[in-house]
Amino acid sequence: MALARQRVKLPVAVEKPTPYTFDLGLLVAEDPNTITLDHSSVEQSLAQVARDGAQSLINQLLTTCPISSTKDGVLLALPPPSTALPREKPLPAAKAQTKWERFAEKKGIKPKTREQRRNLAYDEQSGEWGRKWGYKGLNKKGEDDPIVEVDMKAERERKEGTSVRGDGRRERKERVKRNERKMRKNQRDAPGAAAKRG
Repeated sequence: MALARQRVKLPVAVEKPTPYTFDLGLLVAEDPNTITLDHSSVEQSLAQVARDGAQSLINQLLTTCPISSTKDGVLLALPPPSTALPREKPLPAAKAQTKWERFAEKKGIKPKTREQRRNLAYDEQSGEWGRKWGYKGLNKKGEDDPIVEVDMKAERERKEGTSVRGDGRRERKERVKRNERKMRKNQRDAPGAAAKRG
């Protein structure tokens, strides 16, 4: 025969000689009273102290903070924190703007959205979405065409060892190298780079 355990209903009101001090913005209840623990059952004594602190904090929240009912449920608005917490390290210094950031601010250029950064573009010829760059990218379009139109005047002036087929790839590689050179120059010219070198 199993004995049914009866739950002991603890009081909702917590009586202390010196009242708690609260910072509801940080959900903190500070107990200025000395703690007396029963050494025969330390765990139970600590659990009782923690329960009293949590109960008094909940009582304070429910009596002083505005409660509103929304479609997401019942919400309790916390006040701003009143205790200033110390920082372990000082505030970081403001980073100097790079040359690009100054230029973008002057011209009103905004960062691209996630949708704009996606590597997809619509190819009107095939009627499908394809990659802008990378494997089978649209920027390589025409490089693998079996038939290529040749300009005879340009063909006479062509450098030896080059062909019409490699022109698109060569131009693309030159653009990449040019962008990399500009990026390295911008990094060298950035205000923070001079401090790192010195």
